[in-house]
Amino acid sequence: MKKLLKFGLPPLLVVLSIMVVMQAARNRPQPEEREVATTAMLVDTISPETGVAHFEVQAQGTVRPRTQTQLAAEVGGRIVTLSDNFVAGGFFRANEILAEIDPSDYEAALLQAQADLAAARARLSDEQARSDQARQDWKRLHGSEREPGELVLRLPQVAGAQASVQAAEAAVLRARRNLERTRISLPYDGMVRSRQIDIGQFVSPGSLLGVTFAVDVAEVRLPLSNQDLAFLDLPRPGQDASTPAPVRLTGTVAGQRGEWQGKLVRSEGVVEETTRLNFVVVQVQDPYGLLDRERRLPLIMGTFVQAEVQGRAASGLMVLPRSALREGDSVYLVDNDERLEIRRVEVIRSTPDRVYVYNNLGADDLIVTTAIAAPIPGMSLRVREQDPVEPALRLLPADELANRTGDQP
Repeated sequence: MKKLLKFGLPPLLVVLSIMVVMQAARNRPQPEEREVATTAMLVDTISPETGVAHFEVQAQGTVRPRTQTQLAAEVGGRIVTLSDNFVAGGFFRANEILAEIDPSDYEAALLQAQADLAAARARLSDEQARSDQARQDWKRLHGSEREPGELVLRLPQVAGAQASVQAAEAAVLRARRNLERTRISLPYDGMVRSRQIDIGQFVSPGSLLGVTFAVDVAEVRLPLSNQDLAFLDLPRPGQDASTPAPVRLTGTVAGQRGEWQGKLVRSEGVVEETTRLNFVVVQVQDPYGLLDRERRLPLIMGTFVQAEVQGRAASGLMVLPRSALREGDSVYLVDNDERLEIRRVEVIRSTPDRVYVYNNLGADDLIVTTAIAAPIPGMSLRVREQDPVEPALRLLPADELANRTGDQP
C-alpha cells in the first residue's frame, strides 16, 4: 500500500491539475471580436497642369562687362589733375576728364606747328604769285602761240610750297591731337575697376593708368552641353538672334538674393576641346541701374549667377518636380478610392529640379510627392489637406511668359 501511494500519487496529482486547468479554460469568457483596422499612410500631393509652355535649360556663369578698357598714356608727362571719380568703384560719364597730363609742352608744340603752317602758306602764296607773273610775262613776249615750260612758270617751286603747307597742316593736327591726349577720357558711361597712377606722377607713352568698364551692358557666358542645345532656338554663329530668348538670372549680392532678367543674344559657335561644352552669351541691360533703370539690387560684375534659359515650346507636355519621378520612370498617384496607383510616364527631358513628361497624366490626377519606403499598388493612402495655393511648378501660358521681362520688385 505504501508503494502504491509512493509511486501512484504524483501522476494522479498531475492528471488532476491538468483537468482543473482545462476546465477553467472552458469556463473563461470569450474575448470580444473586433474588426482589424488598416492604417492609411498620410501623403502630400500635387495636381499637374497643362498648357503651352517652354523648356527650361539651366546653367551658371559669372557676370562680366561687355566693354572693358585698360587705360594707357598716349603721351608722356606729369599727372597734374585727377578726377574725384577716378577711384576704384567710381562712376563716370562719357567724355568726362578722369586725369590730365601737364599740357604745357604740347601747347607750345601746337603754337610752333601753327606758326610753321602760317609760314608755309605765306611761301605758297609767294610762289603762286611768281608763277602767275611768269605766265603774264611769257604771254606779253611770245603771245599765245607757244606754251611756256614748267620751269618758266616755276611750277616745281609751287608744288614744293604746296607740299610744305600739307606737311605743316599734318604737324598742326599731330600737335593738336597730342594736346587732346593729355586729357584722359572715355566715350562711355562706366565705372573704374582700378587705378595705377597718382597726382604728380610722371608717365611715359604706354604706361598703364587704370582699368575701367562700361555699365550699359553686362554679359554672362554660359556653358551648355549638346543635349541642352537640342531644346534651345539659337541663332547661327555670326548672326544676331531675331527674338532673343529670355533668361532669368539669380544670385546673391551683399547677402541678399536677387533676380535679374536678361536675353540670350548669341552663340560663340565653338566647342571647347577639353570639356566638349558649347558657350552662349546672355546680356543684361544697365546692370547697376545707373542709366535708365531702377533696380532693387544691382548686378555687380564678378557675381556668380544661376541662369534659367527659356527654350523651345513644349506643347502637350507636363512639368513635375524631379522628386515626383520614381524608379523606372513612374509616378505615384492617389486613385478615386484613395489607394496607391503606380503609373509609368514617358520622360522627354529631365533636369536636377524638374522633369518634362508626355501628356499621359490627367488634370485631376493627384501625384504623390511623399517618399514611400515600400510602395505596394492598392495600399491605402490619406491625402493631407492643403490650402489652395499656386502650384510650385507649372507650365506658364505664352502670354504670361511674355510678361516675364522685367526685374522683380
